[in-house]
Amino acid sequence: MAGGWSKDGDVHEQIESTVQDELERARSHLPQGESLTHCEECGEAIPQARRDAVPGVRLCIACQRELDKQQSAISGYNRRGSKDSQLR
Repeated sequence: MAGGWSKDGDVHEQIESTVQDELERARSHLPQGESLTHCEECGEAIPQARRDAVPGVRLCIACQRELDKQQSAISGYNRRGSKDSQLR
């Protein structure tokens, strides 16, 4: 159902675009390459089990947890110009 001046399907397209943007952002943050043996932030050893579970891992669990906290502060809303996102 369209609302205001929008065409049918516009809301669905905005939702799909937002989901695709978030997937691309998440994929761009996945580790790549060979896992490090020591954390690049604090220098602590990264356990072999973590290196096996997460190929390309670069941070120990504590540093990764801190990074995840910082990144979760990023608001996930549609940035494509919807009225709702302009009001935030």
